Amino acid sequence: MEAPDVLSGLRSRVLSCRPGRAPNGLCWLLPTAVLCSYGFFFNLRPSEPFLTAFLLGPDKNLTETQVFNEIYPVWTYSYLVLLLPAFLLTDYLRYKPIILLQGLTLIVTYFMLLYAKELLALQFLEFFYGLTTATEIAYYSYLYSVVDLSLYQKVTSYCRSATLVGYTVGSIVGQVLVSVAGWPVFNLNVMSLTSASVAFAVAWFLPMPQKSLFFHHISSTQERNIVDGRNGPVIQNGPDLKRVPAWEDVESKVPLNVEEHPEEHQELKVDIVKVIKELWADFLQCYSSRLLLCWSVWWALSTCGYFQVINYIQVLWEKVLPSRNADIYNGGVEAASTLLGAVAVFVVGHVKTSWATWGEIALALFSLFIAAAVFVMDTVRNIWVCYASYIVFRIIYMLLITVATFQIATNLSVQRYALVFGVNTFIALALQTLLTFIVVDAKGLGLDIFKQFMIYAGYFAAISVVFLISGTYRIIKNYQKRDERRNETAANVA
Repeated sequence: MEAPDVLSGLRSRVLSCRPGRAPNGLCWLLPTAVLCSYGFFFNLRPSEPFLTAFLLGPDKNLTETQVFNEIYPVWTYSYLVLLLPAFLLTDYLRYKPIILLQGLTLIVTYFMLLYAKELLALQFLEFFYGLTTATEIAYYSYLYSVVDLSLYQKVTSYCRSATLVGYTVGSIVGQVLVSVAGWPVFNLNVMSLTSASVAFAVAWFLPMPQKSLFFHHISSTQERNIVDGRNGPVIQNGPDLKRVPAWEDVESKVPLNVEEHPEEHQELKVDIVKVIKELWADFLQCYSSRLLLCWSVWWALSTCGYFQVINYIQVLWEKVLPSRNADIYNGGVEAASTLLGAVAVFVVGHVKTSWATWGEIALALFSLFIAAAVFVMDTVRNIWVCYASYIVFRIIYMLLITVATFQIATNLSVQRYALVFGVNTFIALALQTLLTFIVVDAKGLGLDIFKQFMIYAGYFAAISVVFLISGTYRIIKNYQKRDERRNETAANVA
């Protein structure tokens, strides 16, 4: 079936343009512009690359043990506990209230960062930041309830670009103000608080969606089934295959939407028990695909390690070169890694290869490169080597997670896209929570930062070994099947 024919049956909007509003072709412009503005100001945080230096500095005067082993782990635990409720409430409340909650919790986070002094108060700060990150799903899912299927790729790229530009600009501004103007980090936190307040104000102008994926969905008489896709089983609803264009989704976020003919459907009354049962059935159906399971396993394992490294990289930098003894360039490094990672993602989007055949070997090889980068950060106690290794680490991860996003999304219908990525992220956070409790938390081993990063390097090396074995086995089996088919063909001809 040709792509235009597939899309022609999926043009109806979840949120239709009402009479008197802009024509159908322009309905997406207002919510996209408002949401991108929100994403830019939400991620414009000049103080973020200097957080550890601020907590250890004279403003807070905390000890390394308090910051590394008692405060930072709270974010991981909070994120895990709040992710599932945030996932369900985002859909139940139809996105906008959760976006407003996200903006409000970021304001609370920076307000507490400015004025909280006690250890307990700063641990509550981490809880609020965990709520902020857990509700991030609403940002990436909102637009997919109000735009056509044909606009997915465009709006995803706009939303993602807004967050990347905001983060990059914030990092550069923070670095310039610290290195050139000599601003204290306290002033950068005031700027971050102001930017969060602007984002919160902008979010009020978002139109309220009328539909969502699970709780405010539309019924269909078409039964779900699985068809054979290019890279394996493809889960779909009905005869028209709905694929998700996911190349722009660099850090793997989750669009949520349903696109069907309104005249053929009616909105259902919310039945929470029924929704949970449907989610469980969809979960079992989605992960029955070996290819999807493979990429999802790598996603969860690598994202766990990635979160752990980026959460504690400032701690490593602070130990290698204390900020009180020399100028630091954390903001410039964060900006450079983000920009170069975006370039790598753009390039890989144009690479043509058989990921179904060679994907696991590629994951093994690049996971080994990540392990090497983390090992170099840990063992070569030079700040410039640490900076360079961190940039390499982020570029490789952003590249691979984009490929994983594409491979998973290619084999999913739109309805299952949110579920799979939500489950993958939850598993990653569960693993990270376990790793944090054992390695970082003062109630666990409470290891110093250099031992922690050695463990993280070994963790990525273990991922590499697992996928090398799996990929090699898969390739051997494929060649054996090819030889068997060739022999059967030759026997039939004879």
